[in-house]
Amino acid sequence: MSNYLSISSSNKSIVVLPFVNMSSDPDNEYFSDGITEEIINALTTVKGLKVIARTSSFAFKNKNIDVRTIGEQLGVSTVLEGSVRKSKNRVRITAQLISTVDGTHFWSKNFDRDLEDIFEVQDEISLLIADQIRENFGHLNIQEHLIEAPTQNIASYDLYLKGRHHQLMWDGPGIVSAIAHYKESVALDPSFALPYFGLAFCYAMYGSWGNDKNLLQLSEENLSKGFELDKQSYVGYFSKGELSFWGHWDFINAHKSFQKAIELNPAYTEAEECLCELYSAAGYFEKALWHADNILRINPLSPNHYFTKANIHYLKEDYTKALECIETSLSINPDFTHPIALKQLCLILIKDYDKLNEFLNNTPLAEKPKECRVLYKLVNPEEKVDIDISNVSAMIKEDIGSALFPWQLFLLVHLGKHEMALDYLEENSKMRTGQIINFMNIPFLKPLHQYKRFKDLLDVNFRLEFLLPNSEEQIQVTSLKALVSDSEIDMVLKKLEKGMKEEKWFINPSLSLRDVSENVNISSNKLSWLLNERIGKNYNEFINGYRLENFKNIALNSANSHLTLLALAFDSGFNSKTVFNTFFKKVEGMTPKTWLRSNQA
Repeated sequence: MSNYLSISSSNKSIVVLPFVNMSSDPDNEYFSDGITEEIINALTTVKGLKVIARTSSFAFKNKNIDVRTIGEQLGVSTVLEGSVRKSKNRVRITAQLISTVDGTHFWSKNFDRDLEDIFEVQDEISLLIADQIRENFGHLNIQEHLIEAPTQNIASYDLYLKGRHHQLMWDGPGIVSAIAHYKESVALDPSFALPYFGLAFCYAMYGSWGNDKNLLQLSEENLSKGFELDKQSYVGYFSKGELSFWGHWDFINAHKSFQKAIELNPAYTEAEECLCELYSAAGYFEKALWHADNILRINPLSPNHYFTKANIHYLKEDYTKALECIETSLSINPDFTHPIALKQLCLILIKDYDKLNEFLNNTPLAEKPKECRVLYKLVNPEEKVDIDISNVSAMIKEDIGSALFPWQLFLLVHLGKHEMALDYLEENSKMRTGQIINFMNIPFLKPLHQYKRFKDLLDVNFRLEFLLPNSEEQIQVTSLKALVSDSEIDMVLKKLEKGMKEEKWFINPSLSLRDVSENVNISSNKLSWLLNERIGKNYNEFINGYRLENFKNIALNSANSHLTLLALAFDSGFNSKTVFNTFFKKVEGMTPKTWLRSNQA
């Protein structure tokens, strides 16, 4: 078999753009968004296929941007776009798969179904998309099904999608609405696991950031119910990790949960981001940065992921890189308050008051601008800046702790009130308060490092047995195993040759990989692997090669001189003028007309 070529890896990648809500009711936006997310999640289960994460996909929502531009921004070869029309118990979904190279439509289809068939149609769309990418870009091992129905109660599923829609607003009112919808979903179908995990996440998020132990208990209870129904839910393990990490500062169990979520779905960037935050808090900055960069490979337009990366650089005192990541985050979402506040802190630490003052004056969403200016003066007392710090004690007393960063603590430290600062730190570490979890490496707390009380806090919260072993993570790279034996390969190749040369299967313009696999009596996964790894071509290159040879033969036949070249191309099995011309030029290095003239001379 030494004469077979080895194919190079192709850009097997896709972004699923938000499906447009074509329903008469604009409030059905949650449903079209939910369908989009379900298809994204389904495609992430196909190993070897790069699927852009939801956040970066939804960055293009309601924007009329050329697919070629989208391809360049995201580094993908294909775009799926479509629409959803929901009316009573019927749903109509349109979808089209488009090349980002030239805008060619690989595939398009309309689906008119009863709403109760929604999971089947999602699965069908996902499988058809995966097949098309495999046929055009190279081998993928595709499962029989990519989506399994999580519930038989469509009304409960609809409420779950509403809850998910509100949860992703990432604000207080959104979380409250999400909880209400998840509760309704559970009431309609107590055997549906996903709304339990949704409730667990919302309660963990609300409870950990609001220091409400009762909510943390509710999170625990809903996790238990969810795992009774589905022990292999990556969403469940993500929610469990959130509760362990932010709610209890339990690094070991949080780490296990986040790792399990990523193992179940390697493309689930929310879990990997939490792993970054965990590593950052524990001081494993290189691991945190590795995961941050890995996340951005499939979610390059997430402002939150850039904030997470900026926070890592801030904690390791690389403020220049932190500011670079902050600017990228704000270029995606100028109103994102997290990087705004972090930029203020970094500008204090690099001693650039002019930039800080200008930023505070021009940024309505700046966090604690008065406290920020005072902190600048306290941290940089040698700087000649006109800042009144006489009211700083009142500022500390008035602080109600609603900000992302603990300004009150920073002011206490740099006023020299170290005992009070340590009291604050002890109290908030016991309460497991938000960003305080990073206190081991927060630059503004350096003056406290000399005190035994600070070291005791480190021992309590970061005892050796709590920390992760400082060893490199093993990144598993699985070698590509032969899916077909040599004897089976020879048999399949003979059938292929007979089918193509004698029976001319390729003449059928809608011939698919699955059609050919049935003809040669092997699975589509095996045939895809054989074409790629043994013949050195993806499916469309293989089929179009036969079509091209047929075209050339009939084009040189004088009996066909009355027919156009495009007609002859269609007679050979091509179904698109663009595909024919592009493929012909790629193989022959010239246009069909030029080739014909040179061969008729």
